[in-house]
Formats: sequence, structure tokens, C-alpha cells
Amino acid sequence: MNKIVGDSDILWITLDTLRWDVAQDAFWKGELPNISKLMPSTGWEERHSPGSFTYAAHHAFFSGFLPTLAKPGPHPRLFAARFPGSETTAPNTFTFEEATLPEALSKSGYRTHCIGGVGFFNKQTALGSVLPGLFDESEWKPSWGVTSRNSAQLQFERAAEVLAESDAPHFLFINVSAIHQPNCHYLPDCQTDGLESHRAALRYVDSTFPILLDALKRRSRVFGAVFGDHGTAYGEDGFYGHRNGLSSVMNVPYFDFLLENS
Repeated sequence: MNKIVGDSDILWITLDTLRWDVAQDAFWKGELPNISKLMPSTGWEERHSPGSFTYAAHHAFFSGFLPTLAKPGPHPRLFAARFPGSETTAPNTFTFEEATLPEALSKSGYRTHCIGGVGFFNKQTALGSVLPGLFDESEWKPSWGVTSRNSAQLQFERAAEVLAESDAPHFLFINVSAIHQPNCHYLPDCQTDGLESHRAALRYVDSTFPILLDALKRRSRVFGAVFGDHGTAYGEDGFYGHRNGLSSVMNVPYFDFLLENS
């Protein structure tokens, strides 16, 4: 990462509430033709989230604690805030003095920009302003929120505009809200969220992904990471939603990529 930071745009996309099992099955069945253009042939990595809901997970992410490989470690991290005794900071880790990566990259000359999705990014309350407040620039609109059926399309359109506005290196973060409940509106005549509507929401996000792909192809070099922040339960062991320790919540999909354009 020390060779990438300063020489590449950095893109993080959190697919809010996306479960590992649904994501990987959709990949194997060819339901993600656009996102898979950036993925390895094996699909998503199974990882453990550091948090069971959006606010907790993203606080960890922004200090370098991305989802951890779902097998015994330790696993060296890509990014890390400096602190004594870290067992996952390695020579290839981009280590920074600031508390968060957005702050560190801003001081390194990056344009840091947050495109919000779920309520923790809406800037309508003090709590909803904490995470977007880490960035130089942040935006949220109701049409990017969880109740908007066209949220991903509109978020990716704005992301494409942001990338076209400047040749400066970007740290662009997008919190995609579409998969979060409610997602039943992605299936005809569906009134109740479930695994099938969760999956349909992921297919919808994939259908809009070319908007962002085209914008990335206009940048010279992009390091990206795409991952779930946490999953959610649809009745397993009687649980619904997240903020619990079920594997359907804590196991999330992840992949990263380096895109170099001639």
C-alpha cells in the first residue's frame, strides 16, 4: 500500500448489509456480470466484520480495520493508524499518525469525498454527521437513502461526476444503501423483506455498476475495495436484522482490485 498511496486514486464501496452467503452464491450463478469484471475468478473473499452494524463497523474501517479473512491469522492490514503493539501492521501496511484514513489521506494531498447512503451518513443529526465529518467533502440526499428504489444509480452517477471534476488524487467512499432493509421493492408484488429480495437488491446494484466502471476507466490508476459492512438475519434462530453475533451478520463479502488504465 505504500507504493499505491500517493500514486493512485483510492475507492472504497461498502455494500451496506450485504451477506457473504448471498453474495458468493450470486457470483457463482452469474448474477453479477458487472461487479465481477473487477473480481478474482474465485469471487468474493469471506471475511469477518469488525462490527455488527453500520456505525461500529465503519468507525473501525476508517481507522484501518477492514474486514478480516475468515481463517486463523494474524492477517496484515492494508491501512493502519499507528499505535504501539499492533500485531497486524506489516512493512507493506500504509501506516498513518492520524486517527482515521480520511484525515491522513487529506493531509497527503487527496481529495476525500463521502457519498452517503444509510442514516448514519445523512448529516441530519449529530450522530449522522460523525462519519461523513471525517471527509473534506460529504454529501447525502433522500434519494440515496434506504427507501429509494433508484439509490445506487443516483449514487454512482454522482460518484462519476466527482471523479470527473478534478485530476487530483481522490479517496472516494460510497456507502451503497440499496441492499439494506427495506429491499422488498426490488421484487414484483413483494411485501416482506427476505433472502430473495436481499439478493434482488444486489442484482439491482450490479445493474447500475457500469456507471461507476466507466468513470473509473477514465482515471489513470485506481485501488479499490468493495465489501459488506455487516450482514443481516432473516429469521435464523429467530433473529431478524443485525446488531447480533450470528454468522449471517458477521460474515461479509470482500474483494479489492488495482485498475491501471493506459
